[in-house]
Amino acid sequence: MNEDHRTVLPYGAWPSPITADAITAGSVGLGGVTVDGPDVYWLESRSNEGGRSVLVRLTPDAAASDVTPPPFNIRSRVHEYGGRCHAVQDGTVYFSHFADNRLYQQVQGKKPQPITPELEVRYADLEIDLSRGRLIAVREDHRENDREARNELVAIQLGGPNLEGGVVLATGADFYASPRLSPDGHQLTWVEWNHPNMPWDETRLMLAHIAADGSLGGVQQVAGGTNESVQEPRWSPGGVLHFVSDRSGWWNLYRLKPDAQALYPLDAEFSTPQWQFGSSNYVFLAEERLICAYHQKGRTHLARLELRESGWQLSELATPFTSAADLYVQGQSVVLRAGAPDRAPCIARLSVSGDVEILHESSTFTLSPADLSVPEAVEFPTEGAKTSHAFLYLPRNAETRAPEGEKPPLLVMIHGGPTGATDAVLDLSVQFWTSRGVAVLDVNYGGSTGFGRAYRQRLNGEWGVVDVQDCVNAALYVAERGDADIHRLAITGGSAGGYTTLCALTFSDVFAAGASHYGVSDAEALAQDTHKFESRYLDSMIGPYPQEKARYQARSPIHFTEQLRRPVVFFQGLEDKVVPPDQARKMFEAVRSRGLPTALVEFEGEGHGFRRAENIKRALEGELEFYGQVFGFTPSGITPGLDIVLSP
Repeated sequence: MNEDHRTVLPYGAWPSPITADAITAGSVGLGGVTVDGPDVYWLESRSNEGGRSVLVRLTPDAAASDVTPPPFNIRSRVHEYGGRCHAVQDGTVYFSHFADNRLYQQVQGKKPQPITPELEVRYADLEIDLSRGRLIAVREDHRENDREARNELVAIQLGGPNLEGGVVLATGADFYASPRLSPDGHQLTWVEWNHPNMPWDETRLMLAHIAADGSLGGVQQVAGGTNESVQEPRWSPGGVLHFVSDRSGWWNLYRLKPDAQALYPLDAEFSTPQWQFGSSNYVFLAEERLICAYHQKGRTHLARLELRESGWQLSELATPFTSAADLYVQGQSVVLRAGAPDRAPCIARLSVSGDVEILHESSTFTLSPADLSVPEAVEFPTEGAKTSHAFLYLPRNAETRAPEGEKPPLLVMIHGGPTGATDAVLDLSVQFWTSRGVAVLDVNYGGSTGFGRAYRQRLNGEWGVVDVQDCVNAALYVAERGDADIHRLAITGGSAGGYTTLCALTFSDVFAAGASHYGVSDAEALAQDTHKFESRYLDSMIGPYPQEKARYQARSPIHFTEQLRRPVVFFQGLEDKVVPPDQARKMFEAVRSRGLPTALVEFEGEGHGFRRAENIKRALEGELEFYGQVFGFTPSGITPGLDIVLSP
C-alpha cells in the first residue's frame, strides 16, 4: 500500500508554487505573428513594462531581439480593441503607436519616424501596397465631435507626410475590415458592415479594381448580406478570392470561381469572432493546398486541406496543440501562435508533415506535471433540453491534499464578449487557483463561439438570461456529481463576463460570492455610453434601445440590489472606454449600502483589462483574499491588502 505523505490542509489554503509574481514576471502576451522572408515577427505584451506591446524579430540564426524601442507601444484603438496594427516589408516596419495613434516607419537599424501627423484619427489592419508606395488601412476618424467616429479605408504614403491622415478609398459603411490586395496588385477586397450588426452577425464582402491613380472602381458585393457573416478574405497564389462564411450555419471556407463554392462543408468553425483585426485561420502552401485551423467543441484542429481527383480532402495534422491562431506561410512551413493544456501559448513553426519547432514561449515558468490540473471537457444539460459546454479543472498539488471528506470550493469563470469562447490552453491564472485547492469551471455558455451560428445566437435577446442559466446549471452539475462543495460556489468574469457574474449573484441564489472585473452593472447605461463598435451590440443581445428600455432595466443588476445577498468584489480600470468606471462605483455603493462584504479596487492608467504587472498581481491576490474571507480559509503566500468593507 502506498501512503500519501502530502501535507493535509483545507482546500483554498494550500501553498502553491504559482505565485502572482511568478505569473507576471515570467510571462508575456503573444500575438501579431507575421513573416518577412526568413524572419519571423511577433508582438509581446509585457506586464513588467507597464503593458507595453513590443515587436520582436527572430532571424534564421535563432537570435530573437526587440525591434521597437521604448517608449513605442504597438497598439491601436480602432474599435478600442485594435489588431493588425503593424506590417513588415524587407525589414522595414510600419506600426501604430498607442500613445499618439500616429503611424510610424522604422527602417532596419534606425529610429522610428512618423508618417502621419498628429490628428484625432486611428489606424488598424495595415496592408502594404508596395508597387504604389503606400499602406492601405482602416482609419477611424474622431475629428468631428458632433457625430460618431467615421470609419473608412484609406491610403497612406509610405514616406509621409500624409497631412490629411490619408486619402479615402472607400467610405459610406459604418465599419470596414480586412483590406487585402490581389497578388497582381490590380484588385482590392474588403469586408464592410453597418449598424446594428456586429461582424459575426452580418457583413458584406466587397471587391474593386484599382485604377491607375490608385483609386477604386467597379466596386461590387461578391458575398455576404442578410444573416450571413463573411470574414477573412484571402487570395490564393493564383489570384482566386477565398473567404470564410457562416451561410451554412458554420464558418466554413469558400472560394469565388466564379461563384461561391464551399471547399469542405463541415460542422466546425474555420474562423473566430472578429473582435480584433487580422485574424488568420488559413493560409496557402499552393494554389489548391492550404493549412487551416478549425474549431470544434472548444478544441482547435490543425489540418491540411487540398484538392485531389476525388475532391477536397481534409487531413488532420498530428501536433501537440489544442489551440492555434495567427497562421502565416514561410516557404513550405507555417508559423503560428499555439498552445495546449500542458503548454502555455507559444510561437511555433509547423512543417507540412506535422513536425513542430517551438520558436518562442510566452512563459519561462516551469510547472511540474504533478501540480498541473488538466482540464476535462464537460457537456452539461441546461434549459430547453439543450446542452452547453465547459472545461473543469480539479485541484491539484504535489505537496498538499485536503482532509478526507472535504469538497473544494468551485470558481466558475465567465469569458468576455459575450460573443467569444474559452479554450483549454495552459493558463497560469487558472492554475493559480487549482494549485491552491480551488476547482475552476470555465464555461462556454450559450452564445459562445466555436459551436456554430445557432449556438452563437442562443444569446440573441437573452443576454443576462441564457448565460446566467448556463453558468448556474454548470456549477450545479459539477457540485451534484461530487466535484465541488455546493455551499462554496463562486463566480468571476471580466467585461461581459462581469455582467453575467453580477446577474448570477443578483437573480439567482446558487453562488455564495463573486468578483466583477470591469463588468457591466447597468445595461441601459452601457447602451447610452460606450464606443462606436459596440454601440449597437445590445440591439441583438437584449433589444433595440430605447424601444426596449424596460427590458434593459429588468436585465440590469444595479436596479435590483435589494435582491443581492452575496459578497462581491470589484476591480476596475480608470481609463476604461468600453465599460466606464462609474458602473463599478455605483454597484459597489449599492452593495455596501446593504451591509454585504465588498471591496472596490481601482487602477490608475488601466483601460478595459489590466496590463501592468502590479495590477494583475493585486487583482489575483485580492480576489483570493476575498474568497478566503467569505469561505473561511486562510490563503497561503499572499500579503493581505484588500480593503474589505463589512458594513455601510
